[in-house]
Amino acid sequence: MDMSKPLVMGIINVTPDSFFDGNGSCSLEKALAQAKKLIAEGADLLDIGGESSRPGALPVSEEEELARIIPVIKELKKITPLPLSIDTRKPRVAVKALESGASIINDITGLIDPAMREAARAFSAEVCIMHMQNDPLTMQNNPCYDEGIIPSLLQWFEEQIKMAVKEGIAEHRIILDPGIGFGKSVQDNLDILNNLTLFKRFGLRLLVGLSRKSFMGNILKKSPRDLLPATLAMNTMALLAGADIIRVHDVAEHRDIAHLISSLKR
Repeated sequence: MDMSKPLVMGIINVTPDSFFDGNGSCSLEKALAQAKKLIAEGADLLDIGGESSRPGALPVSEEEELARIIPVIKELKKITPLPLSIDTRKPRVAVKALESGASIINDITGLIDPAMREAARAFSAEVCIMHMQNDPLTMQNNPCYDEGIIPSLLQWFEEQIKMAVKEGIAEHRIILDPGIGFGKSVQDNLDILNNLTLFKRFGLRLLVGLSRKSFMGNILKKSPRDLLPATLAMNTMALLAGADIIRVHDVAEHRDIAHLISSLKR
């Protein structure tokens, strides 16, 4: 990936129950139509997920997740040279996705499974280590960090990075994601955004995924459908604070912001 500028990661949810764009369908045709739209809008890479990780989401089987995402990855490899990321917490799904053409593992469990770390090492894949407290079903049930959210995250990232490198994952292939909305209170999310520069101390790329998330809706009393302006404002702050990749539903609008901020920093 060309990291000379901020990158915009477009979201492709191949699920019927995404918190924002789930509409009861997870067809190949719908996923490819969304991918083509994001490509045309200027996405730098695409993140493909076949299992919803919204708060309260139930897990799906490996077989179902594979049936959703593998055809999409194979078809996308035919139409675009953009890097493809697989958003999964299942090592076997990650392996099959990498075999089909994905080159990035986006793991919401932060590579805690040894088999996921082995998959990343074996394929020399880029890996996004994201923090999540508990799991999607329970993560928003009164999340709590005794030492405070920022010290807890910094210590956790240090441990996960050391473990990944020890097991053969090249440090320059690691991306960090503080996991906004994943086992965090509204104040936790705001504290993360106010302290993003602290996560740059590891010298690694930083991904921020806050697109249309409920913490903004809780503050503004709005639904995800009405949170594009808030998302743009928060992602602008994130980019100015050093975020290298922003994961978004709305690529065109964020492409303009990323371009302007890149020009400003130059």
